[in-house]
Amino acid sequence: MFKFFNRVKTVVGSELNAMLDKAEDPVKMLDQFMRDMENDIREAESAVAKQIANEKMLKRKYDDSQALVDKRMKQAEKAIEAGNEDLARRALEDKKNHQDQADQFKASWERAQQDANNLRQKLDEMKKEYQEMKLKKDSLKARAESAKTRTKMNRTMSNIGGDQSRQGFERMEEKVMHYEAEAETSEDMSSQSRSLDDEFEDLDNKDSVDNELEELKRKMNKE
Repeated sequence: MFKFFNRVKTVVGSELNAMLDKAEDPVKMLDQFMRDMENDIREAESAVAKQIANEKMLKRKYDDSQALVDKRMKQAEKAIEAGNEDLARRALEDKKNHQDQADQFKASWERAQQDANNLRQKLDEMKKEYQEMKLKKDSLKARAESAKTRTKMNRTMSNIGGDQSRQGFERMEEKVMHYEAEAETSEDMSSQSRSLDDEFEDLDNKDSVDNELEELKRKMNKE
């Protein structure tokens, strides 16, 4: 359990960049690392709780055995005062048995107490490391999102200025210029057509005036 937590810590620390390079989605990978750490911490908390319970059980047995030792000692003293050496001897013999048990329970309790303290210390270290990794994860996630946004923006800008887009604009520009040329040609032809019609109309008007003038002269000569 603790070894696995340390392995995850190492991955998130010294080997994080390599893992992120291989990961399809660094944000999801970071979240998975954090979930693994959280599971490790829950397992560690459960182990610490069991060890503390074991420590308390051994302490209680030690206290009970030591209480019997003290009790038999007082009973032996009381038997001596009453002049009953046989009763005192049996009390001391039973005291010795309980003393042996008490010594064993004490040694077991002290070992369990030390183990519980070590586990609590490791648990505290795990929680501290978890908080450090959580802060680092938040920072890395923000950097990853920023990098994604920059990449997307760069790709968009690249597409805007790309050959395909530029060629498309050039084609449209040529079409517009072609339309403009057609319009100018049409206007020139229309203008030429109107000028020709005007000249013929002027000619017709001139002929009409000349005819009228001749007619007027003939009338005046007759008179």
